[in-house]
Amino acid sequence: MTNTPEQSQLGKASAYTDQYDPTLLFPIPRAGKRAEIGIADIPPFFGADLWTAFEVSWLNLRGKPQVALVHFTIPCESPNIVESKSFKLYLNSFNNTRFGDASEVQARLRADISEAVWRGAPHPATVGVKLIAPELFDQEPVHELDGLSLDRLDVECTRYQPAPDLLKAQFDEAPVTEVLTSNLLKSNCLVTGQPDWGSVQIRYTGPQIDQEGLLQYIVSFRNHNEFHEQCVERIFMDLWTRCKPIKLMVYARYTRRGGLDINPLRTSHPHALPANVRTARQ
Repeated sequence: MTNTPEQSQLGKASAYTDQYDPTLLFPIPRAGKRAEIGIADIPPFFGADLWTAFEVSWLNLRGKPQVALVHFTIPCESPNIVESKSFKLYLNSFNNTRFGDASEVQARLRADISEAVWRGAPHPATVGVKLIAPELFDQEPVHELDGLSLDRLDVECTRYQPAPDLLKAQFDEAPVTEVLTSNLLKSNCLVTGQPDWGSVQIRYTGPQIDQEGLLQYIVSFRNHNEFHEQCVERIFMDLWTRCKPIKLMVYARYTRRGGLDINPLRTSHPHALPANVRTARQ
C-alpha cells in the first residue's frame, strides 16, 4: 500500500509519544510528484536532502536528560521521503527512553530512517547521521549562501504559481558559469498550506540565464503547495529543460519548523555535498 500525504499526521491533532517508537515514521514515495514534472524513471540529477534536527533528547541509564543536534543526509536516490511531522513525532519518542550512550542513539536513528526512506527498494542503503554534542555547539557556524544575489533587482512580480515560461537564456551567446542566490523563495506545505520560507542557490554552466526572469520565477512559487524536496526538483527540471545548461545545481535551505529544517540539493553532475551550515534565518 502506498502512503499519501493526506494519510499522514499533517494537519491533525497528535498525541506526542515519549517512548521510543520507530513506527511513527511515515514514508511517502517520491515517484508520484516526480512524474508530474516529467521524471518517469531515472532522474537526471544526483543529490541529497540535508536535514538538521535541533530538538533531540533522550535519557541516559541514570535517567538524566541528554541533548544533541543531529545532521541527517538522505540520498535523493532513495524511493521515499519521510513526512516531516512524523519525523518530529519519532524524534520526540526518544524523550523519556533510556539509552546507554549517544552512539546507541545514533545507531537507532540511522537504522530507522534508512528503513523508512529505502522501504520497497530492491537494494536498500543507509542514510548519514551525525550527532553533535553540546560541547561542540559553539562550533556550529552561520553562513549565507554564496553567490550573486538576484534580490538586488527591482522587478515587477505578478505571478504566484510556478511559471516556467518566465525562464529565458541567451542561447546565441557564449556559455557562462554563474552562482545566483535569492532569499525570496517561499512555498506552502502540500497538506496544511502553512508557509515554508527558504533561500535558494543556483549554480550553472551554460547559456546565460536571464536574471530578472529567474527572480520572477522563484517568486512565482509563493502560493504553491508542495514539499521542500519537490519544489527543488521542480526548479531543477524547469531550468534543465528550458535553459539547457551544461551543468546545473539547485540548493535550497528552508527555515525550520518544529525543530527541523530540510535543505534539498540536486545536481546534474556528481558533486561533493556542501557542509550542512545553517543560514541566519534558520
